[in-house]
Amino acid sequence: MDFNNSNDSARKPNGRRISVAPMMDWTDRHCRLFHRQITQHTWLYTEMVTTGALLHGDVPRHLNFNDEEHPVALQLGGSEPADLAQSARLGEQWGYDEINLNCGCPSERVQKGAFGACLMNEAPLVADCVKAMRDAVQIDVTVKHRIGIDDVTSYDFVRDFIGTVAEAGCSTFIVHGRNAILKGLSPKENREIPPLRYEVVYQLKKDFPNLEIILNGGIKTIEEIDTHLQHVDGVMLGREAYHNPYLMAEFDARYYGDAKPARSRTDVLEAMIPYMHEQLKLYGSSEKGGGLRLNSMTRHMLGLMTGLPHARSFRQTLSDAKKLAQGRPELVLEALQRMQPHAA
Repeated sequence: MDFNNSNDSARKPNGRRISVAPMMDWTDRHCRLFHRQITQHTWLYTEMVTTGALLHGDVPRHLNFNDEEHPVALQLGGSEPADLAQSARLGEQWGYDEINLNCGCPSERVQKGAFGACLMNEAPLVADCVKAMRDAVQIDVTVKHRIGIDDVTSYDFVRDFIGTVAEAGCSTFIVHGRNAILKGLSPKENREIPPLRYEVVYQLKKDFPNLEIILNGGIKTIEEIDTHLQHVDGVMLGREAYHNPYLMAEFDARYYGDAKPARSRTDVLEAMIPYMHEQLKLYGSSEKGGGLRLNSMTRHMLGLMTGLPHARSFRQTLSDAKKLAQGRPELVLEALQRMQPHAA
């Protein structure tokens, strides 16, 4: 396994038929490498990275990723066309397959920076941002957004937003089927309280048949995915992909026609052990004065046994502070053994 980013060895990206949403504090490089052990073709996204973090911070820390993650997209947060263009150029240089602009995050931090969901009120500016990034890179530039802001529920609002941004050359829109409430709701509440209106996203595909429209928001089952794919080009999963990652074991065969058998949960864990050893070797275990904790990798695996008997034993073992402090990647197999013979 090659755990280092390499432009030369990157696989050609597959279609965005199924993807995993960018999720702050969750979809880091360890999470994405773990997900890649379950599905080879599902499109993966980074956490949102702000232009300020790239232009004034530690670029390798924010952009380094594992070659096995392809196809993988870099999501950017920002509202200055020149800064976004420079950041997109960095993303392309580091080997990402796509640059995605965040126009859907409703957090206070994002609002203070005047980007994220706020940008839906400024479609011409978003168009300028998209054009600047498209002029700067050869890879796809896409936009992720909501269907409305606050109490604006008119279909015309999101239709006109997409129409304006599409004129700048964006052909792929990832649409979260809820409004973003900028005042009074937390980001978590914004994922749960505003009602889902999938029919709005379906209508967008009808009105823009030549654009790639991907649906996001509240999707949890294979049956729901199949239903949505009758109306849109792709489906993006969020929290369900994180809390129940083995759901993705069906994706390669079902949605990409890959006849290769899916890895078992046991095989997934065994495949992660060399990676964890390599990461601890590169960055040093925090237990020995280094900068990496074993928990920073194992925490993403807690949901692997969701739905199986004794899954709680698996989670408890991987959450045991004393065992984690030993810094042994083989702890994942010990967690598996605690629930045997139930693990598949």
